Amino acid sequence: MSLTQPFAWILLALYDFTGNYGWAIVLFSLAFKLIFMPLQMKGKRGMMNMSRLSSKVKELEKKHEGNQKAYQEEVSKLYKSEKVNPMSGCLWNLIPFPILIALYSVIRQPLSQLMRLTSGQVSKITNYFVIKGLYEIPAKADAYAEIPLANLMHEHFEAIRTIVPESIDIDLNFLGLNLGDRPQWNFFLRVDWSDLSDWLPALGLFLIPIISALIGYLTMEISNKMNPQVQSGTEQQKKTMKYTALMMPLVSLYICFIMPAALGVYWIAQGFFGLFQEIILTKHYTKKLAAEQEVRERDEKLREIEYEKKRTETEKLRAEGKTTKNSNTSKKRLTAQERAKEDERHAATERAEREERRKKLGIEAPDISDAQSGNRKFARGRAYVADRFFDSETSTDESGPDDSDGESEGYPEIETRKDDPDGEDKINEPEEFRPPDEAEDRQQRFL
Repeated sequence: MSLTQPFAWILLALYDFTGNYGWAIVLFSLAFKLIFMPLQMKGKRGMMNMSRLSSKVKELEKKHEGNQKAYQEEVSKLYKSEKVNPMSGCLWNLIPFPILIALYSVIRQPLSQLMRLTSGQVSKITNYFVIKGLYEIPAKADAYAEIPLANLMHEHFEAIRTIVPESIDIDLNFLGLNLGDRPQWNFFLRVDWSDLSDWLPALGLFLIPIISALIGYLTMEISNKMNPQVQSGTEQQKKTMKYTALMMPLVSLYICFIMPAALGVYWIAQGFFGLFQEIILTKHYTKKLAAEQEVRERDEKLREIEYEKKRTETEKLRAEGKTTKNSNTSKKRLTAQERAKEDERHAATERAEREERRKKLGIEAPDISDAQSGNRKFARGRAYVADRFFDSETSTDESGPDDSDGESEGYPEIETRKDDPDGEDKINEPEEFRPPDEAEDRQQRFL
């Protein structure tokens, strides 16, 4: 099953319901307008929110004139704080295009798409009309070759039913116009103005693209008039709106001239329903956004009053020296503080347990040297001495000038060894360094 088949089923069901090809296309347009209404409402709201922020964006543009990067960052922050998606307003304008492509495939192939006939059945019908001299196979591939066949099938349906029983009788006429024909921009050079039945249908087909473009332009103008914020927007927004207001009608005009008139009827119906939708949604969201803005401004004023009240109270307490801990401390900071306190209590419990084990085993607590840092005994080095550096002024003040021994603190003491046979004075030398026993060191670390 092709992707266009659901659209063909819907259009055929509407044709069976109305019995008219043109009204079936109008109802087809209305049905999809209602189906996509939620998305279109969301897009309309996003567009009006963008228009509401245009004054703030304009202020940022003046503030950061010449610095495009800073301007874009500030605008992005503004949209994020206001929960506005700049692209949301564009989506609903693009919705008709995929449907238009699917409908185009159904309209240009009424036999294989709308009637769901096989290629063999289409060949049988083609050969029948060629033999009768009513149809000539085009020399080049023609995308609209099935439309003349559908018209011939309607005129000779009884004969075609005997050849292909699955055939469906579809009349492409609507208000005197054959919707399978394409409008001609130069129709006035081709018609017989003396024959009303010749030039009137051609004029009607010519007016379909014109009406489609006018309705598109009118819809854009009404949208801009009903949104006064657009007029006060930035220069870029004004250029974008002006470009869109001209581009969309021109696209509609071009499409309706190069494709069958049935697509032009669909486009007119889309524009007509869209015009009413624009008026209704604009009035609805204007009131709703105004109410939301009023609530937002009131909440902002209340926050400012509360902030000013707290600031005044804090200043008063600071002046009286009665400032206390801020009750608005973040949960993350409070959690970190509680975790630090818990770690400290756990460390104190472990120290108490180690001290208790030492008492039970009769082991004295090891002396903590100046070289130890935490659990690392020699973190500062084995030869670390806290008062390594001598302060001469402090020493002079403490010992005084009349030191009876004539010795200065900080210098090694000289004494005579009693067992020295020579009786010579020697400086006391420190004992040879002996690394601590490994087992003893491990035991002290465990305790």
